[in-house]
Amino acid sequence: MKTLLITVIGFVSLLFAPVDTVLTRFSPPEGYRQVAVTPGSFGAYLQSLPLMPPGAHTHTYNGDIAATDVFTAAVVDMSVGHEDLQQCADAVMRLRGEYLYQQKRFEEIAFHFESGFRCDYIHYANGYRYSNGRWVLKGKKDYGYTTFMRYMNLVFAYAGTLSLDKELKKVKNPDDLQTGDVFIKGGSPGHCFIVMDVVENSRHKKLFLLAQSFMPAQNIQVLKYRSPWFSMDLKSDIWYGELIDKAYLKRFE
Repeated sequence: MKTLLITVIGFVSLLFAPVDTVLTRFSPPEGYRQVAVTPGSFGAYLQSLPLMPPGAHTHTYNGDIAATDVFTAAVVDMSVGHEDLQQCADAVMRLRGEYLYQQKRFEEIAFHFESGFRCDYIHYANGYRYSNGRWVLKGKKDYGYTTFMRYMNLVFAYAGTLSLDKELKKVKNPDDLQTGDVFIKGGSPGHCFIVMDVVENSRHKKLFLLAQSFMPAQNIQVLKYRSPWFSMDLKSDIWYGELIDKAYLKRFE
């Protein structure tokens, strides 16, 4: 009976344990304070994403330790799938899509393929399927999460940094850096990072956390290079670190 009671208490404690996020895992450096985000915004969603336990490694879709693991500060607790699909731009689109899906803003979930085709979730959820550059009605209406993930995998297969780079809006004033912004360069290959949190000091100097996926598809990892806090004023020798520059700073509309 005593063993059973201890087990139940342990289960309840685990059930109600606070979720570990970038806000709880990474304290602002000395002299810096959190830059507030709007409740319910994309930035607030990113800040609240659950992380795997400290020390977790970044794995590829097939279970191998990722080559980027050396730059891991934390791993976002989100599936990577079992195919080589959710790479760098795909991870950013996944996060944006998940946010809009949770908000039930279904009509806003849409991404362009590199061909220019606009792949919107509403068509897919209503039973349409992509075929040779157009929608063809083949199924029944289904707004469930499994169908949403099938839609996202379709996006991953046909979209990339080239298409996402064109969709995002350039941030004209880099001092306006916000959680949810994206450093991106379209190409084959291109690359991108997403800003997961922003802190600021009394002189308005900003530092930020970055996350990425990579090739082959891997867990979304919060990055570090000496420190998990990055700056546009300091060079970083992580792969594609040259993109952490105002010239590549963009955001979703």
